[in-house]
Amino acid sequence: MEPIEGKAYMEQNKRSRGMKERHYWEEWTGRIYTSVCVVFLVAVIVSIVYFVASKGVATFVVNGVSLQEFFFGTKWSPDGEPKSFGALPFITGSFAVTVLAALIASPLSLCAALFMTEIVPKSGKRILQPAIELLSGIPSVVYGFVGLTVIVPLLRDVFGGQGIGILAGCLVLSVMILPTITSIMADALSSLPGGLRESSYALGATRWQTIARVIIPTLLPALLTGIILGMARAFGEALAVQMVIGNAPHIPQSLLESASTLTSVITLSMGNTAMGSVHNNALWSMALVLLLMTFIFVLLVRLLERRNRI
Repeated sequence: MEPIEGKAYMEQNKRSRGMKERHYWEEWTGRIYTSVCVVFLVAVIVSIVYFVASKGVATFVVNGVSLQEFFFGTKWSPDGEPKSFGALPFITGSFAVTVLAALIASPLSLCAALFMTEIVPKSGKRILQPAIELLSGIPSVVYGFVGLTVIVPLLRDVFGGQGIGILAGCLVLSVMILPTITSIMADALSSLPGGLRESSYALGATRWQTIARVIIPTLLPALLTGIILGMARAFGEALAVQMVIGNAPHIPQSLLESASTLTSVITLSMGNTAMGSVHNNALWSMALVLLLMTFIFVLLVRLLERRNRI
């Protein structure tokens, strides 16, 4: 019996060593694969930033366009005599539609998130969540077409004029960023410990008092994170806004006037310029501004997440 037991023990020990060796190589394979993917991702990001930055800075270093003229000039005439490269109207248009869209979408998103998580969680998620997911999956060109055929004629009938302008653009954008803000707010509300709600109810607070004085103040950084991510989504949107804003290179004096954004002028003009020309480099400078604004939005999100952890 002893030789048989010893043989079985040796076979079991051999299988154990084989499993350890196999797990060892599997672990190293996973580490190498993950490291290669991370290095590739970092290289792609650095390459994109370097390419956009080198092209954008060439406007000021190579072509001699001043920073003051680019950021504070109000005249955009790259083909005129003399040439002018004032991007302030486009920067103003981008910020105007982004901020107004966030102001419209944020209260609606907060109400939808509260409805799904605090008021009627089961039926609210069953009704609203599929609708919100459907909104997030609609292409931007569809939003632009709906805005051009529905919102623009409506604004024309109500306020007069052409109907295209800042107001039409921010209305379209508010619907587009609604799913992003709502999803993040709903996740934040769902992650709130139940003890806070129960403690508030135990002290005699009503549901609305609990929501207004306990839940929203506690989760304010996370709720603001959703708004900032929605603004980042709106700031980089091109096609939908381009179809309804009018694409006029001037600073609008009212919400009903035509305007333009950084993304609109880039998409409309990039294909009609020669690589390396002053006009082309100026468009890359606008792309650099968009990239820097994205970095600022990400930095704000990180700061809010850090505050939320504290």
